Amino acid sequence: MATDLEIARSVALRPISAIAARLGAPEDAVQPYGRDKAKLDLGFLRGAPARAKLILVTAINPTPAGEGKTTTSVGVADALNMTGRRAVLCLREPSLGPCFGQKGGATGGGRAQVAPMEDINLHFTGDFHAITAAHNLLAAMIDNHVYWGNALGIDTRRIVWRRVMDVNDRALRDLVVGLGGVANGQPRETGFDITVASEVMACLCLAGDLADLEARLARIIVAYTRDRQPVTAAELKAVGAMTVLLKDAIKPNLVQTLEGNPALIHGGPFANIAHGCNSVIATRAGLQLGDYVVTEAGFGADLGAEKFFDIKCRQAGLEPAAAVLVATARALKMNGGVAKAELGAEDVAAVERGSVNLTRHIENLRAFGVPVVVAVNRCMTDTDAELDAIRAAAAPLGVDAVVCTHWSDGGRGAVELADRAATLADSGTARFAPLYADELPLLTKIETVARQIYRASGVSADPSVLGQLSRFEAMGFGGLPVCIAKTQYSFSADPAALGAPLGHMLPVREVRLSAGAGFVVAVCGDIMTMPGLPKVPAAEGMGLGREGEVVGLG
Repeated sequence: MATDLEIARSVALRPISAIAARLGAPEDAVQPYGRDKAKLDLGFLRGAPARAKLILVTAINPTPAGEGKTTTSVGVADALNMTGRRAVLCLREPSLGPCFGQKGGATGGGRAQVAPMEDINLHFTGDFHAITAAHNLLAAMIDNHVYWGNALGIDTRRIVWRRVMDVNDRALRDLVVGLGGVANGQPRETGFDITVASEVMACLCLAGDLADLEARLARIIVAYTRDRQPVTAAELKAVGAMTVLLKDAIKPNLVQTLEGNPALIHGGPFANIAHGCNSVIATRAGLQLGDYVVTEAGFGADLGAEKFFDIKCRQAGLEPAAAVLVATARALKMNGGVAKAELGAEDVAAVERGSVNLTRHIENLRAFGVPVVVAVNRCMTDTDAELDAIRAAAAPLGVDAVVCTHWSDGGRGAVELADRAATLADSGTARFAPLYADELPLLTKIETVARQIYRASGVSADPSVLGQLSRFEAMGFGGLPVCIAKTQYSFSADPAALGAPLGHMLPVREVRLSAGAGFVVAVCGDIMTMPGLPKVPAAEGMGLGREGEVVGLG
């Protein structure tokens, strides 16, 4: 069987100028990066109406069996275009961390991919490098300011701005810097996060334009004084240089699916430790350029979709028209207690047991007022009885479960799903509303997500965490939404609690203020903002072939 990389290489891609022309982008708005990828200067869209319907693709909680959320997003976009509808695909950029770690590439799979696959999964157009550089420049300017007299009175015990890199490296989670004598600065504790968890990443993804990005960067709080007054990036005079580094990164990247349909790939925050959505700029561009926009939110709907609705849509004023919830029989069997090695055998009872995860997500999505269709991403080992069990689980909720084969058949394998998603989007039945009101206290917002989305019995937090939330409110940030950082594998903070657990407590161990991005992060359970590599990382299988081609990716 051909690998994803081999399939991607077997397709002759169209010149990126032809893809841009399909979108109506003038030649002077297209900045090519080689033959098959480009950045768009969106000045040509200024003042254009947002006419498209916004379709969100999300999924059940991820399992080692795989669900195929990006693959399904590509399949739906290809199918919409195949059936005469102008659809624009809007995805996130992959991170090098999971690419070289456990997950591998993130450009779809089989016949439902975006391309050029190697470029997108690796350095692409340099956006992540620019974000990493801007973030770390700010970190360097903090320490430099302290070294040269500390005129702002920064308390070095209360510097909250860590450094980042786009590689999984557990050894960098907690560090002491400034060792080696006076010339090297003042020793202090700090550490690294992965680039996708950077507030600079979130600022870029939530900004409406370059001016908004610069304003968000200025609001970033990097430290506090001894009397706990915030110190911002603007006060350090770092914002201009950071914006210079990001002036090209803020422009969305244009590529294509294997079927030659346009895809805007821009930004890449994770949904388990950040807000998990592609950029507002790219999404708005798609809404102006097509009739439908297909976008995805990271990991399970309890994380990605909730943050898409409560953070991205709230801040950007977006109105989602429909949602596609991706599931597989194999993943539901794992939620029903079947080990990965046993997934090839038919087990209808396990599908039925595991479908509680599916129905919980359906209920949650509909609580936001968005109509839902289930995409059953068919695998070769699935049986008709297992697929019938998934349909039967969704039916009492009034939701269709559509079996699709886009992995093997491309767009034509998702036509029924695309038709159903478009019908829902066109129906005008969406009554979107965020889960909680802006004016609620921060702790109440966390509790609302925990109780209504995770079905927890409550939230547990140390007095120091509660005091920090109160201080954020006293500083004027009580109206911000919350961004829950927790395991993606479960509705709870316990990755082993599969299915649809009830009555658990959500343990909040830390809260962080992202004043520039415009949300408060609640770090729950054992989740790490700098992942580690697995025992056998994907990097071990990668290299270059005889003619310099990449091998082992995907």
